[in-house]
Amino acid sequence: MTRASDIRDVMLSKEGLPDWLDPVVRAVETVEPLQLSRFLPPRDGTGRQSAVLILFGEGARGPELLLMERASSLRSHAGQPSFPGGALDPEDGDPEGDGPLRAALREAEEETGLDPSGVQLFGVLPKLYIPVSRFVVTPVLGWWREPTPVGVVDPNETARVFTVPVADLTDPAHRATTVHPSGHRGPAFLVESALVWGFTAGLIDRLLHYAGWERPWDRDKQVPLDWRA
Repeated sequence: MTRASDIRDVMLSKEGLPDWLDPVVRAVETVEPLQLSRFLPPRDGTGRQSAVLILFGEGARGPELLLMERASSLRSHAGQPSFPGGALDPEDGDPEGDGPLRAALREAEEETGLDPSGVQLFGVLPKLYIPVSRFVVTPVLGWWREPTPVGVVDPNETARVFTVPVADLTDPAHRATTVHPSGHRGPAFLVESALVWGFTAGLIDRLLHYAGWERPWDRDKQVPLDWRA
């Protein structure tokens, strides 16, 4: 298991990124918190500080994102596809500084076996909030400059690790709207035998939109959360 102290030299750099990431870089630099989510961190500072790694790589079909499916035994967001990530440890450092960068890389290594040395971090989105688990989430964006093998490290945490081509995420045939039992509606993606929904799908949806990659899709098409049933 990687300690935060092992990931010392964390920094953001846009140098040498592939040209196709330019729209994402511009979106990260200009997007406002409420353009990403209506759920923002509590003003009183409560909530569990956490971070996720939004990692872009380049696969056989072009740009792709790294995702994982959380183990069904977990207390929070069990069985959901998500970005690698989790709560900050004290050793990660300042939550208002580079702590989220270290946490995103550390959690990604613990959950997927990712080698952090092959990742170039290039941006950070505004902190967002997940009310159901009280997580205050810092989305950290990275370029998988030197890909390394990934897979399940601990089955108690992760059910599987997979990549999704951006071309599939922008394909209207793979897009739908989910309706939570609470009545909340949100974007969803049917990709790689998974239903990506909730916080993760919301972030992907907004990134595709503000990067100019979104294609028109049928927002009236609904998919139930128990879509496999």
